[in-house]
Amino acid sequence: MKRELTCIVCPKGCQLTVELEGKKILSVEGYTCKRGLAYAEAECTAPMRTLTTTAAVMGGGVVPVKTDRTIPKEMLFECMKAINEIRVPADAKLGDVVIENVLGTGANVITTRNVQL
Repeated sequence: MKRELTCIVCPKGCQLTVELEGKKILSVEGYTCKRGLAYAEAECTAPMRTLTTTAAVMGGGVVPVKTDRTIPKEMLFECMKAINEIRVPADAKLGDVVIENVLGTGANVITTRNVQL
């Protein structure tokens, strides 16, 4: 199987072609630096994402939140469920941790601005 990707590691946006057999990478073409090769390998074997969303605030409203590091792509929906269950304190500030080590991923969910009611 072949998979076409656009590298997002730097502004060049190299067009990558990855040949796979199951989850085993047979070849990667089109990258111009080692970071592109590492991106293609990770994206095809263990894709990771930063989760950005909003969380409910105690007393009403929402505040934008995100994970402070990438998490496995297959855990995005589970992490969303955990975020949907919390209520952020009304006095939360930019960068406050609202969920520590969400679902054992090693990532914290943090606020990306001060709560404004």
